[in-house]
Amino acid sequence: METTSNKIRSVGELATTMAGLRAKGKKIVHCHGVFDLLHIGHIKHLEAARKLGDALVVTLTPDRFVNKGPHRPAFPERLRAEALASLVCVDYVAINEWPTAVETIQKLRPDMYVKGVVRESGKRDHTTAINEEEAAVIAGGGKLVLTDEETFSASTLINRFMDVFTPETKMFLEEFRAKHSPEEIVGYLQAIRNLKVLVVGETIVDEYLFCSVMGKSGKEPVLAALHNRTEQYAGGILAIANHVSNFCDNVGVLSALGEINSCEEFIRSKLSDNIKAHFVRMPATPTIIKRRFLEEHLSAKLFEVYVMRNEANPAEAETKFCEELERLAPQYDLVIVADYGHGLMTERAIEIVCSRSKFLAVNTQANAGNKGFNTISKYPRADYVSIGEPEARLDMRQAGGDLRALTEKLAVKAGTKNFIVTCGSRGCYIHDKKAGLCQVPAFAIRVVDRVGAGDAVLGITAPCVALGVPPAVLGFIANVVGAEACTIMGHRSSIEPSSLFRHITSLLK
Repeated sequence: METTSNKIRSVGELATTMAGLRAKGKKIVHCHGVFDLLHIGHIKHLEAARKLGDALVVTLTPDRFVNKGPHRPAFPERLRAEALASLVCVDYVAINEWPTAVETIQKLRPDMYVKGVVRESGKRDHTTAINEEEAAVIAGGGKLVLTDEETFSASTLINRFMDVFTPETKMFLEEFRAKHSPEEIVGYLQAIRNLKVLVVGETIVDEYLFCSVMGKSGKEPVLAALHNRTEQYAGGILAIANHVSNFCDNVGVLSALGEINSCEEFIRSKLSDNIKAHFVRMPATPTIIKRRFLEEHLSAKLFEVYVMRNEANPAEAETKFCEELERLAPQYDLVIVADYGHGLMTERAIEIVCSRSKFLAVNTQANAGNKGFNTISKYPRADYVSIGEPEARLDMRQAGGDLRALTEKLAVKAGTKNFIVTCGSRGCYIHDKKAGLCQVPAFAIRVVDRVGAGDAVLGITAPCVALGVPPAVLGFIANVVGAEACTIMGHRSSIEPSSLFRHITSLLK
């Protein structure tokens, strides 16, 4: 019998070992999974699989591809591999190199690929991975086998018996699970698929320059850094549109590009295929670029530069934008406005979007480029408002004090039926005109970058509000989306349905 350490191999090494076993006429059985918090259900499944052949090889999903929310895996890949290798029934273990087992199956060519039965209805893990894996097994001359052992949930054990979340969050999740199922929440998000959504606001190219800090300049009191690499992301309204396009089939964008350094080719290349873009040209101005300098190792932001013309838009360009807005807004079920305060949403544009939209969702953002004048009170009408705590306090001219009371007052002042104030590590407050105020704690465990989290929340919750999702469910979805968005650097990627659905399912087990 192999020792625990000798059982753990690379996928390439296992492929060679399996070829040797096949040559001797041995039957190879392959199991694959996350195996986070190894439990009795896993052991029964693996023991049943081992009885089907002469050698059991287990591959596990590497940390970077574990798609159950930012709080998972609870145990790193090496520890998970060692736990599996310690089992007598397991002959070989490998940490997979891909998101699914398809490539590994093709290399190992097992006689049997064994999975546990999924008794609940719906797609396993909200993906088509099992179908692709079965096809790979059959192509290699093997077959898919389902074991019917007693099942347990690692997610349930981790959520309820490990200190992953704060006591406040654990209590909320316990109460929320008793009232709502994963299938219900996922159902709400799947129901928005047919909504026609128009996203309106400033186009921003986010440029991240990753540097290594060298120290103080020799002759000046200046921090010197060595430039390592640059990444560009489609930010601003483009990021929101990309988030929405993963959940809604028909998405439009109305925005503006500068005539100087328009970045149009880059921008169009970054938009999802189901987004129809409408751009108005702004003369004698560049497309907005927000250039951020980061320390490479910690991804800590050092300095920020705005490339834009920070003044009123020419009358001709404003007229053209407003004409497009008046034409497009009535064609969509929902209009989402993200107002970054850089001059695109003028009084005339606001009047049009408020009067012509069937359902209007709005976010206003305070940043260094708008000097604090960009508040939600600019909008006389909105069906849904989602703003951050700094913006809420700015509008109410209240730097401190109880955020709960402030949210309630601001929601009444805005006159909107649905109102969310996001407050980072404290989650969010949701005010509903009929149901009143409720709070949902944060679910974020790992924060890579907070830029864009509010954009993601707005983009995915707005269609949910348009379809009448209950306030507590809305807050839950908002905080799951926010937790996912905080793990993304800049706008490097957008929120994917399968990842979000698996995160929701994991939290509610």
